[in-house]
Amino acid sequence: MRAVNETGWRGSPDVWLEVAYQSLIEGGVEAVRIQPLARKLQLSRTSFYWFFKDREELLAALVDRWRSKNTGNLVERTRAYAETIVEAMLNVHDCWLDSRLFDSQFEHAIRSWGLQSPEIAAEIDRADAIRLEALAQMFVRFGYDPLVADVRSRASYLVQIGYISMQANEELATRMRRMPAYVEIFTGIAPTARDFERFHARHGFVPPADWAQPQDNDA
Repeated sequence: MRAVNETGWRGSPDVWLEVAYQSLIEGGVEAVRIQPLARKLQLSRTSFYWFFKDREELLAALVDRWRSKNTGNLVERTRAYAETIVEAMLNVHDCWLDSRLFDSQFEHAIRSWGLQSPEIAAEIDRADAIRLEALAQMFVRFGYDPLVADVRSRASYLVQIGYISMQANEELATRMRRMPAYVEIFTGIAPTARDFERFHARHGFVPPADWAQPQDNDA
């Protein structure tokens, strides 16, 4: 495969970054090296230097991409419009089901890299702090005591990081079946069928006919 785009035979920053991302996912940070990337793109090694000063600049661009996508989108979902804390929590759960919002493979690769690099470990610590603060503020907006908000944000976030770290691979139906119980545990409030109708619809999920759904409260 030859990269074809507006900059011709040299590729482009995005082309090099994308192949670096794929290599990081597949083989870890040691796989992100200029010559192997050039071979994958069928470009010359010198083409790389039109866009990046060195390998370190490329690695920094990968971290920027991770920070923007995973942390940026998660924080944005905590601030999305919601009438209830259940709706707000489901907004956050969009990240766990939609790789366009939160890339779990990328997250795992960065966290694995952090085991080898104190600098990347520090980046991860900063990202965790930003994400947890955003989640806690989401709870506070809905009237939770700050300490309770902190604990609930940690419970919900650390469960998901555990899924990612263990590389758990569940079918969508399995995750959806468990979701009402998770939401109730994280928020202290039972979700309604109406909450999940919207959530299922935006993830293109149709529950089986015999599947017990949360009940709407008429009170």
